[in-house]
Amino acid sequence: MTDRGRSGGAPRLVPVTEIDAKIDALVPAWLTLPDIADMLGVEVTRVRQLVKEGQLIAVRRGENKALHVPAAFIDEDKVVKGLVGTLTLLRDDGFTVEEMIEWLFTPDPTLPGTPAQALSENRGTEVKRRAQALAV
Repeated sequence: MTDRGRSGGAPRLVPVTEIDAKIDALVPAWLTLPDIADMLGVEVTRVRQLVKEGQLIAVRRGENKALHVPAAFIDEDKVVKGLVGTLTLLRDDGFTVEEMIEWLFTPDPTLPGTPAQALSENRGTEVKRRAQALAV
């Protein structure tokens, strides 16, 4: 796996275990794509499409390297409000999926809490402002 970072420089090889450990320390709970399909009342293929379209982000975890999505991204029967726009801003800023997850789950004392918590509490405007400021 490579990590270009936001500087756009040469890719840096990052051991998968280093990324896994960092993300696992930040994200309290994960859902598999079939779990999300059940929650949303859709087929697994639709959830895969949401990931492909960038409306959700997923990483491979566990022994079988199945795709997992942070549980905080799903609010009962829908994707958390404001997540899609935030992911778009972060992607436009050059973030990798792992960097997006890290940013969303790293505590920000000015919010307070993490950006993921703020999104789940319907404070998406503040999260998007911070994501936009990263591009400066």
